[in-house]
Amino acid sequence: MKTKMRNIAMAVAITVGATAVTASEFKNTELVLNTAEKTMAMESWMLDADLFGADDSKSASSTVVEIAVSNPDFSILVEAVSKAGLVDALSAEGPFTVFAPTNDAFKSLFSQLGVSGVKDLTAEQLTPILTYHVVSGKVMSTDLSNTSVATLNGQKIKIDLSSGVKINESKVVAADIEGKNGVIHVIDKVLIP
Repeated sequence: MKTKMRNIAMAVAITVGATAVTASEFKNTELVLNTAEKTMAMESWMLDADLFGADDSKSASSTVVEIAVSNPDFSILVEAVSKAGLVDALSAEGPFTVFAPTNDAFKSLFSQLGVSGVKDLTAEQLTPILTYHVVSGKVMSTDLSNTSVATLNGQKIKIDLSSGVKINESKVVAADIEGKNGVIHVIDKVLIP
């Protein structure tokens, strides 16, 4: 997975560099250097998908929900999505980009809220939080830039590439787990709108 990402990132760097040649030699050199630095930065935070339980052969034919269901590190996320009634919506054609918090991220949030788990929250409380983790379209790690992006709940999340990859205050710990209706990026904190 990491090798595949490196090849994609380098292809982007070469394509971007080749396109910029018509502008000027200086801009071309600067653009290729910036792209190469971002490629190295992406590689430093991307984990091999095998370390996070993703299987490319299964993922490509599964929805983002099915991928989450098959990974025990997402059991709390799956429970929350089910309780909020979002399973069918996230199993639809999409494509979707899901910033998926791990079980540890949810446990930390529950501790901060003083609740014991999903059972202590209502669907009305969960829905705006969960839809804040989903962006319309398939946004791969190579598509990310320093920007703000609207989520399905209408509010924006901030993407920051200055030190690894952060979504608001959460770090991306695994990227580009592809499914047939989108992609999952694993994050270490629950995003709160």
